[in-house]
Amino acid sequence: MNKKHLWGILIVLAISAFVLYMDLKSTPLSEILKAAHGLNIVALIMVFGLMLLSYVCEAGILATLAHRKEEPKRSAWSFLRIPIIQALFNAITPMSTGGQPSQLAAMIQMGMEGGRSTSILLMKFIIYQIVVLFAYVFTIIFGFHMVMTKFAGLAIFIAIGFLIHVSSIIFLLAIMFAYHFTKNATNALMNLLEKFFKKERVEKWRAATLEKIDTFYAESQKLKKEKKKLIVASILTVLQLLFFYSIPFMVLTALNVPCSWANVTQMNIMIIMFMAIIPIPGASGGAEYSFQTLFSTFVSSFSTFVSSHGALILAMFIWRFSTYFFGMILGIFGWIFKPKKDKKFGK
Repeated sequence: MNKKHLWGILIVLAISAFVLYMDLKSTPLSEILKAAHGLNIVALIMVFGLMLLSYVCEAGILATLAHRKEEPKRSAWSFLRIPIIQALFNAITPMSTGGQPSQLAAMIQMGMEGGRSTSILLMKFIIYQIVVLFAYVFTIIFGFHMVMTKFAGLAIFIAIGFLIHVSSIIFLLAIMFAYHFTKNATNALMNLLEKFFKKERVEKWRAATLEKIDTFYAESQKLKKEKKKLIVASILTVLQLLFFYSIPFMVLTALNVPCSWANVTQMNIMIIMFMAIIPIPGASGGAEYSFQTLFSTFVSSFSTFVSSHGALILAMFIWRFSTYFFGMILGIFGWIFKPKKDKKFGK
């Protein structure tokens, strides 16, 4: 990690500390302690267990895609450290831009050749985006009305986040299934941009975009040929997302808040859509605000003798720590403790 990454950590901690301070300032500590009284410890442990299981599934995806019969087996740690390092760099870089490069660096550290590492990460990315597309579409169809009826202002930002996600996924699917059309459309777009920007700049954009399209198409064709790996990796991706999306439900369960898994999970997916458009490391500030806004409905009926706001602040803190800071802490250990490098690990 360099100074830029350390600044990212400091910015995240500063914004999160400010949000927590403002919440504590408006909510007496006694109310939060009352909400914590009778906390379901088993469910609280399961909150962190679900987060760990999501990392294990992601490590399993990488191990599946990297597997070759002629190669020596790698340690579980060498694969497990990749998703937690990604969690660290996703957290400290704007719009999670540092996640992919950090995974590549971690795979090279374990002795894998850079080109093959990039190929595996691209295949993983393709599978992830396809599974996420189904999750987002399903959520918008069956859960968006809950937000529209109660939080119209926030619904606009969720819709924007959804459109950004779906547009990028549709573009990736177009490369896979309409390769020549996508290249022609890209060239037409670049020709249009030449009327508004310098030709030299547009040509750089054109070359970079077409190169990425070619690389992505090549990897998608490889993935289609490895059907067994595709099926196993897809199942693990579904499990990874189910574990991750279920964390808020388990947080509310730990606080003994009665709620529906389906409703809470749909709300959580919409929070993730909203977080995607916040250009601050870890979406700090916006994530906390959106969680409190959306989940206030569930917590408001928590109990007549416990402050609903105190319970909401406690729930937000547990959720944010388990899904964000917990990964950062694990990622720091993952970055420090490197696996033994094996030069025999295939190219």
